[in-house]
Parts: sequence; C-alpha cells; structure tokens
Amino acid sequence: MNTQVLEPARLPFAFEDALNAGDVDAVLALFSPDATMRTPAGEVLTGPEELRAEIVRTVAAGARLANTARFCLTGDDTALIVVDWALEATAPDGTRATPTGTTANVARRSADGAWQFTVLNPLGTA
Repeated sequence: MNTQVLEPARLPFAFEDALNAGDVDAVLALFSPDATMRTPAGEVLTGPEELRAEIVRTVAAGARLANTARFCLTGDDTALIVVDWALEATAPDGTRATPTGTTANVARRSADGAWQFTVLNPLGTA
C-alpha cells in the first residue's frame, strides 16, 4: 500500500484505508518519527514502539474506521486537520464498541514533500 501522502487533507483517509486493511506498517508510515498520539481512552503515546503497540491492538480488535472531513488549514509546512470519525471494534470482553469523535490533528510536510502526522488527537478538544 502506498502511504506517501502529498495533500495534508488526505492523511486521515490514508490512515482509514490502511487501518481498515489491517496494514500496521502502512498506518505507521503516516506518522513522523517523533509523533505523539492521544488514544480514544485519553492515554498519550509517544515514539514508534508505543504507536506500533496501539495500532497492533486496534487492528487485532477488528477495527473499522470511517472518517468525514471537516477542514484542513495549511500554513507553510504545517497543517491542522479536523475530521469527524466513527470506529467499530471488538472490546476485550467481546462486545462491539462504537466510539465516535472529532480529531484535531497536526501534520508536517517532510523534505520529500510527503505529509505525516506529528500529533494525532482523536479526542479533539475533549
């Protein structure tokens, strides 16, 4: 799966596609090496190992993500991306969980022109 994203507004949809395909490496390729992510549970993750563990857990839960664009505001090599999302996944107790929310994400353009998440916050302002 090609994960190089040349338009910042496309990042959440590349994330959705990779996650729904169960492609952990493609999801992780969308993050800058120094990225931070806040989980839907409120935990803050930093670094590739913590991000990988979270994405592996999410894929293992059979997660299906649907994003709806709100807006993308770009200034120079930084973008603020706001998206409404809905997730379906199987909770550890076997029940199906269906959280929803609005993200407030920050992305940065790298030297090769590709955009990557530096801050992924699915809880938005909550």
